[in-house]
Amino acid sequence: MGLTSRSLMYTVAFAAVLCVALMVWIWPRLSGRGPLPVFGRLGAILLTQLSIMAAVLLVVNSSVGFFGTWNQLLGRVDKAPVNVTQMNSGTGPRASVSETKDGLIQPTGGEKVEKFAGYPKGPEDKVGAVRSVRVIGKRTLAVNSAYVYLPPEYFQKQYERAHFPVMVVVSGYPGGRVSLARNLQVPLNAARLLEEKKMAPTVIVMISPTIAQPRDTECVDVPDGPQAETFLTKDLPDALRSTYRVGQDATGWGIMGYSTGGTCALQLAMRAPDVYPVAASLSGDLSVKNDIATGDLFGGGEKGKQRKREHDLMWRLRNLPTPPVSLLLATSRKGEKNFHDTEEFLRLANEKKLRTATIVLPEGSHQFSTWRREIGPVMEWMSKELTFPQDTEGGKKPGEEKKQEEKKQEEKKQEDAGKAGGKDAEVKADDKAGAGNADDGKADGDAAPRGQGDDRPGDEEGERD
Repeated sequence: MGLTSRSLMYTVAFAAVLCVALMVWIWPRLSGRGPLPVFGRLGAILLTQLSIMAAVLLVVNSSVGFFGTWNQLLGRVDKAPVNVTQMNSGTGPRASVSETKDGLIQPTGGEKVEKFAGYPKGPEDKVGAVRSVRVIGKRTLAVNSAYVYLPPEYFQKQYERAHFPVMVVVSGYPGGRVSLARNLQVPLNAARLLEEKKMAPTVIVMISPTIAQPRDTECVDVPDGPQAETFLTKDLPDALRSTYRVGQDATGWGIMGYSTGGTCALQLAMRAPDVYPVAASLSGDLSVKNDIATGDLFGGGEKGKQRKREHDLMWRLRNLPTPPVSLLLATSRKGEKNFHDTEEFLRLANEKKLRTATIVLPEGSHQFSTWRREIGPVMEWMSKELTFPQDTEGGKKPGEEKKQEEKKQEEKKQEDAGKAGGKDAEVKADDKAGAGNADDGKADGDAAPRGQGDDRPGDEEGERD
């Protein structure tokens, strides 16, 4: 029986009830004095407590998915690299610092990621930097803490006027930016991929999906409540563009996340493809539902029902036009509850010509040991989907000024060489013309055309080069 199977839960629950009944039945028989009755009573209590705890833990694990299989529970975790499989090319477009105290991005003390194990120390232009900030929503008036990773290139002179692509990474609930930096190791993966030339220099924002702690807002604009979707699709991009050198065009922006963050990433891309045309989900769901942590996200009446339908991605694919986005979904055949739903979504996405890719592990679970295997390949995939922004301060690409200056110098040298060649040709032509005049008048008519012809090729050669 699988660790998350209902048959196992029912069996253990039945065993717990049976243990309680047996303890009630045999307790009078263990009421005597002496070591044997005492050990008997202790054993009965221990067995009953263990059976009840096992039943409760199985129910909780099945609901949340901390451990998907027995191997996960016992620590026998596969750490082999994973691969991204491109499912469908679709028809959509292929998207081949100065924080201010009073601005939309404000520096905070916060927990410094440099304290986390494994984080390199050194000059910013060599190892990059992670800023601890709070993001202020000018529309929603919400405040959300975040880490902003700036790659080493951000601080290098040849990139000083460049704008960078952006990856927004959303945590699960009730996680947050610390979970992304310490447990998922997003900055460390970015640094490794940059060193291996598998990712373009990218600004990465690590943030929580909720803007109204402790409520789980699921990145939804709640009627008469927190406007989480507006914050992530409008306030956050505006704040980042006002503070950092990041791309203005959406083709340089992507969003990803794990668990609730993965659900948010898919939702926001499908609902706002003009903001996030690329998204990736690690163990995310394909629909948003109300629960104890979320409260009522959609409101009542027909409008509430419609809002709920619109946050069901299967419904959107069946009933609305296919958005021009590229999606990656990561799941596991064993241990993940969303596997079959993901398969169905990918099948429908293929019919609707939606660009998709997938990571399917043979065995996994709803925890960081699985997501750490997936995050590197997902970041590499997303980097390939995003375009490096062409917009720069002054309208030039990174390093273009140097190239243009070198080109001008080269053209000047060639132009000087062309002029020198033209003068030499003219001198030779004059010499020949003089010789023609000395011989006879007939040669004089041949000299000028020959000199002009010798002069023109010299100018043309300079222009071609």
